Amino acid sequence: MIKRLIKQWDIQMMVVPAILFIFIFSYIPMYGTLMAFQDYNIFKGFWHSPWVGFKHFRMFFDSPDFWTVMRNTIVISLLKLVVGFPAPILLALMLNEVRKVAFKRIVQTLSYLPHFMSWVIVAGFTMSMLSTDNGSVNILLQALHLIREPINWLSTSDYFWGILISSNVWKEIGFASIIYLAAIAGVNPDMYEAASIDGASKLKQIFLITIPAIMPVIIIFMILAVGNLLTAGFEDILLLATNPALRDVSDVLDTYVFRVGIKSSRFSYATAVGLYKAIISIGLLTMANLIARRSGNSLW
Repeated sequence: MIKRLIKQWDIQMMVVPAILFIFIFSYIPMYGTLMAFQDYNIFKGFWHSPWVGFKHFRMFFDSPDFWTVMRNTIVISLLKLVVGFPAPILLALMLNEVRKVAFKRIVQTLSYLPHFMSWVIVAGFTMSMLSTDNGSVNILLQALHLIREPINWLSTSDYFWGILISSNVWKEIGFASIIYLAAIAGVNPDMYEAASIDGASKLKQIFLITIPAIMPVIIIFMILAVGNLLTAGFEDILLLATNPALRDVSDVLDTYVFRVGIKSSRFSYATAVGLYKAIISIGLLTMANLIARRSGNSLW
């Protein structure tokens, strides 16, 4: 192995920046998890701040915010998984069936563009559309006589989850479909031709050839999605849920850590909440990988 590394030194050097990036921004910050077990004081530092064991974890579990935050995190994450995960797969399957190359490229380009917009732009666009003052959604619904007066969409908790999930799907569906389109492109065209000769319709070809062919890719991304199940979102929720009235349905683990850690300067408590989330995520990732291993497709 050492001989191969020496022979490929120029190629191996290309990996060094990525390794350094991960080491600096992912591994070194792990040192900061010590704060979860301390009453951390920025003037005393890590080694002189008093150790308190699992005090901050118990405070979080006993907090009245615990069940609200966990409910919002789990519900929003499951909605993103159930709605957002199959959406790019469906888009990729539909684009694969388009025979007009020009139309296909236009649709692909338009669906990719939102991914490259920051959440600040997307949130501003969403707020403009849903505004009670000349918002296009309210104007359209009034023109169709579906509502009499404009609805304040972003101040009503009943609509927040739907708006959040819709915005996420619109922003990421096109870019996420690229991987599935690449996997579909690797399917042998002779299989479709043979199925067509045997009388299989386009729908049967999708279910019997395309989906089984890209199933390994789907399973890998499903494992990663389950591992990130407690990552319900941060930027999107922070920017869309500007109204304090939405906190009961919008406060998730990431926004809660930001609120208590940065705004309230409770660094040790926020670190404990973040560490709790990381431990649960590792458990979910391991469980999903073990289940996926039975199908012959797993991360390790």
